[in-house]
Amino acid sequence: MSDAPTRVSCDIDFDKDGRQASFLAVANSVNESAYGTVTIPIYQFKNGDGPTIFLSGGVHGDEYEGQVVLRKLAQSLDVAKVRGRVIVLPSMNLPAALAGKRLSPIDNLNLNRIFPGKADGSITETIAHYVSHVLLPLTDIQVDLHSGGTTLDYIPCIIMNEQPGDKERERKTHEALMAFGTPIALISKALDATGLFEVECDVRGILNLNAELGGAGMVRKHIVEIAETGIRNLLIHFGIMEGEIARPETMGREPSRLMKIADFDSFAMVPDDGLYEPFIELGDTVDAGQAIGQVHYLHHTDKEPWVVHTKAAGTLINKRPPGKVSRGDNVAIFAVDTTYPPD
Repeated sequence: MSDAPTRVSCDIDFDKDGRQASFLAVANSVNESAYGTVTIPIYQFKNGDGPTIFLSGGVHGDEYEGQVVLRKLAQSLDVAKVRGRVIVLPSMNLPAALAGKRLSPIDNLNLNRIFPGKADGSITETIAHYVSHVLLPLTDIQVDLHSGGTTLDYIPCIIMNEQPGDKERERKTHEALMAFGTPIALISKALDATGLFEVECDVRGILNLNAELGGAGMVRKHIVEIAETGIRNLLIHFGIMEGEIARPETMGREPSRLMKIADFDSFAMVPDDGLYEPFIELGDTVDAGQAIGQVHYLHHTDKEPWVVHTKAAGTLINKRPPGKVSRGDNVAIFAVDTTYPPD
C-alpha cells in the first residue's frame, strides 16, 4: 500500500468494504504532553470495484467551507450507494484548523508548500508525507477544497492545472471541471509550484482539481450548497454514484464561466503599509492600467494615498477583505475568459 515508510499510524483497512471512520495518529511530544498525539479524522467508504476518489479539506486551517462540506458528507454518505472507494480527509492540517490559522501552530509550516513531505520531519511534513506515500498511491481522482481563508475572498471556482505533457488527462480533467458547477471554472498554471499538493498529484499522474470556495473567514450558505452539489456531481461523473448531474442552469444559476489566470500580471499587490480602500467589487471587469483601489497612509498628515493600478485587463475573482495591508499583500486577482481546447 505505502510506497515509503511512515510514522503516521491509521487502523483503516483500505481494502475492506464498508464505512470506516478513524484517525491518522502521529506522535507529538511537547512541553504540555510528553507522550502526546495529533489525531486527524479520516473516513473511507468502499463498495466493490470502481475508481477511488480522495476528497480533502483544511489544508489551510482558516479555510472553513471545505471542512464543513466534507464533514457533512462523511456523516451522511451511504456506502451502499458507492461504487468504488471514497476517502475523505476533512481537516488535513488539523492543528491549523483547531487554531483557525493558515499555518500549523506546531511548526509554523504551510502544508501546501511542503509536499511530498518527510517521513522523519515535523508534524506538518509528516502529514504531507503520509498523504503523498500512503493515500495518493490509492487514488485515481483527488479533489482538494480550499477557500480564501481569513485574508482573501473568491468567487467560488473549481480549478485545474494545464497538463502540457498529458493531453488525455488534461481532457478528462476539463470534463470533470465543467461537471462540478461553480460560477467560475478556472484553467490555471501552477505559478508558485514548489511543494503544492496539486503538483504532487500531477507528478503521480493523478487527475486532480482544487476548489476556491469563498473565504473572508466565513462560511456562507450558498457557497456550501454550491460545493455540496459539486462534490455530488463529481461522484456521479466518475460513476462512483448513480444519478443525474445537477447543472447550474437547472438551479437558477448561470452556467460555469470558463476562465484562466494568465500570469503574475493578473495579481495586484500593494506597495506600502496602510489601509486599503477598494474601488471595485468581485465580478467587476477592469482594463489594463485601471485604478482599482488606494492605500491610505497612517503615519503621515498630508501624504496622498497610493493608487493601485492593474497591470492587465480582466474580471475580479479574488479580493482581500481586511482593510489593513502591508507592503507586498495581494489585494486582487483577475481572470479572463478562455476556451477549451485553447484557441
